[in-house]
Amino acid sequence: MVGSTGRVSGAVGAGLVGEVMVHVPERQGTEAFLAYLAVPGDRLPVGTPVVVVEYQPPRTVYVAPILP
Repeated sequence: MVGSTGRVSGAVGAGLVGEVMVHVPERQGTEAFLAYLAVPGDRLPVGTPVVVVEYQPPRTVYVAPILP
C-alpha cells in the first residue's frame, strides 16, 4: 500500500478523518480507505491527488499530497 496513489473523496485535514480512493494493483481496482494527514498541514479538499505514506490494516492510510 505504501507508495500507492489515489484521490481524496472526503476532505482530509487536522482533526478530520477523511476518505481517499486508492488504486490497488493487486486487486486490479480502486478502493476506499479512511485517511489522515501524514504530515500536519493544510486541509486536502476533494479531488486532491495523494500518495500513501503509511498503511494501518485493515482500511486506514496516512497520505500526503502529490505536488505538481
